[in-house]
Amino acid sequence: MTTAHAVGETLTVLAQQITITPKEPPGAPALINLVNYLSWLVMLAGIAALVYGGGKFGWERFHGGAVESPKIILAALVGGVVATFAGAIMNAVVTAR
Repeated sequence: MTTAHAVGETLTVLAQQITITPKEPPGAPALINLVNYLSWLVMLAGIAALVYGGGKFGWERFHGGAVESPKIILAALVGGVVATFAGAIMNAVVTAR
């Protein structure tokens, strides 16, 4: 048996397609329910941060002093964007073929 023949046989074995049938893991509905609750909590935290930043912005505008509220509002908006796209990114990664 030559080296070229052995390499050819090895490549033929490695090139074979493996069929995989995905199955739902045990406890998947409970995990999906937990993720749904967590997404609601993230959304409520983002809304609370925007309301807090808006109230602090009004307080700082009325009383003067250091202006920190735009940073809070910007951080809440960026966090909301990241939280929104995290689900889409994970869905694309999981369902990609």
